[in-house]
Amino acid sequence: MRTFKDRVRHAVMFELIGLAVFTPGAALLFDQPIEHMGIVGIISATAATIWNFLFNIGFDKAMLHGRGSLQKTIPIRIAHTALFEAGLIVMLIPFVAWYLGISLMAALAMDVAIVGFYLVYAFVFNIAHDRAFPIGRKPLPRAS
Repeated sequence: MRTFKDRVRHAVMFELIGLAVFTPGAALLFDQPIEHMGIVGIISATAATIWNFLFNIGFDKAMLHGRGSLQKTIPIRIAHTALFEAGLIVMLIPFVAWYLGISLMAALAMDVAIVGFYLVYAFVFNIAHDRAFPIGRKPLPRAS
């Protein structure tokens, strides 16, 4: 499994790069002031960073338990990304609706578009991250 330091690096890199792309793009796409989308982005990135850290630990533990391996195939990567984003949507829609003064349905529509971006971004980022920072090839501990 990845170390605590690996997890922190992964989460921080993911959110900083994503935020740098998200904020100006979302302001243009949704015709919102960049400051408002910046606040939405920062709050979302903070929530996502915490969720990312916790979700990835749980996902890896589930993979070790269910498969005995941390190797992620393309279908596993797709499931990983979709489950992560679904959890984040449930957490963020009420905040976005409240902060921007829009309905829950409008916030959901906005979030679906944002999730579309982040699904592709997360998929590409995680593959690139795994290649740049591969997991060490240590043998699994034996059960006694």
